[in-house]
Amino acid sequence: MTDLVLEDVEVRYGSLTAVAPVSLTVPGGRMLAVTGPSGAGKSTLLWLMAGALATDRGSVRVDDRPVGSRTEAAARGVVLVPQGNGLAAVLTAYENIVVPLLDAGLPSSEADRRAHEALAVVGLDEWAEHLVEELSGGQQQRVAVARAVAAEAAVLLADEPTSDLDGHNREVVMAALREAADRGAVVVLATHDPEAAAAADAELALDEGVATWVRSLG
Repeated sequence: MTDLVLEDVEVRYGSLTAVAPVSLTVPGGRMLAVTGPSGAGKSTLLWLMAGALATDRGSVRVDDRPVGSRTEAAARGVVLVPQGNGLAAVLTAYENIVVPLLDAGLPSSEADRRAHEALAVVGLDEWAEHLVEELSGGQQQRVAVARAVAAEAAVLLADEPTSDLDGHNREVVMAALREAADRGAVVVLATHDPEAAAAADAELALDEGVATWVRSLG
């Protein structure tokens, strides 16, 4: 199974430390919640893991291979669900999922199957043909999670995946993320949501970029 490894990673913006030196290993099959107040560095840490932000020190590796760019991360199977979801408003929920799969070279039948199954997992199979702009914020959030699930990511990173959801749909999304972990993926979510954090296997709290284990991966 895949391992995600951060070794002595640090990010600075001039005199500001966004992420103080941190080292951790998240093995496949486990879910890590990164918590902390706004501005604590949660999103920065996820973007580092996704190869979308350069480190000032240290390294990020997936299966002992360096992730130094978003292209390298994507090639290692790292998928990021960003805040704001990153969906194309002019496409349907289904198209937002199936197009990246086709672009990745999957046969159309396999892409179609994965897209419909992922929408069903997040409870949106009946909304497949609705344009993104016709969906609520919470529904869009679930489509973004479904897109990552359909990609069968080796590393699934989700930034505030339950922020717009009610209790029932929080459980739906967390079950989808757990299913990805049970499949063997590394799952890391940044969250303000204590119930989402409690559903993870471990919790890493950030405060002004400094990381402290609340519950370790063991």
